Amino acid sequence: MAHNFRNDITIDWCPGCGDFAILTALTNALGELNLDPTEVVAISGIGCSGKTPHYLNIAGAHTLHGRAIPYAVGVKLSNPKLKVLTIGGDGDLLGIGAGHFVAEGRRNSGIVVIMFDNGVYGLTKGQAAPTLPFGEKTKSLARPNIMGKINPVGLALTSGYTFVARAFSSEIRQLTEIIKKALNHNGSAFIDVLQPCPTYNDVNTLDWYRKRVYKLENDKSWDPVINSDDELEAKFIRSYEKSMEWGDKIPIGIFLENRTIPSYPERLKDIVPQYFENPPALQEVSDADGYTIVDPIATFVDKNIE
Repeated sequence: MAHNFRNDITIDWCPGCGDFAILTALTNALGELNLDPTEVVAISGIGCSGKTPHYLNIAGAHTLHGRAIPYAVGVKLSNPKLKVLTIGGDGDLLGIGAGHFVAEGRRNSGIVVIMFDNGVYGLTKGQAAPTLPFGEKTKSLARPNIMGKINPVGLALTSGYTFVARAFSSEIRQLTEIIKKALNHNGSAFIDVLQPCPTYNDVNTLDWYRKRVYKLENDKSWDPVINSDDELEAKFIRSYEKSMEWGDKIPIGIFLENRTIPSYPERLKDIVPQYFENPPALQEVSDADGYTIVDPIATFVDKNIE
């Protein structure tokens, strides 16, 4: 049975915002995978992108500034069978949330991080976000940006994310396919979605991106999938070098898909064999009278370990 993942409430974004297209690709991907809505969760932080869970017919939480990733990891580890979407802006995920972003690459817990990347803090009137290049002046800035730019794809690669991609909001079909692959990936996935902010960013406009983006998959020699350790170094270097390409040409597509590294829940399963069969979210926590019946030692400690 096909499910409608789009909530029909009024969407409160500026006309022309790339968020609309990202939401469309997201609901397309969930529908085409025919997922059970009860098995998908969306977690967001602050900013315009933070409203996304409100517009999806799935469980979700609109959390604190910079804290979407640790919240999402908690959801994933409480029930590893869930598909967990983590939605945030470039300011939210790479500003105050940068430490959590890097830690998740090391952890590889199995969440999907989708970054709405427009170069500005759109909800708070257009301040320079971590992805705005040094020296660039958008219309809301009193002077050119004096901070350096973070390379989100490069940071995700070096942090250890096992699925790393970049997309453009107006390439809805490609973005849909990338989200589908990310949801089916066994490990943590990161998708940097370039998008216009028509209200505050008058430099990186829709037309500006359209003149520059090109698809990696159009190069028949491009193969981002790593199936063995022997392929890791060469493909990682190639992907990182490609991530640095920015200016007249901007690559979009899947940069890396490493299938050789076990996810964090799989690592936990090796330590606590009953973890997958009886994860925390599926355990009974109280008796009929409301008294706790949780025994963390019996549940999570391997009695064979002294």
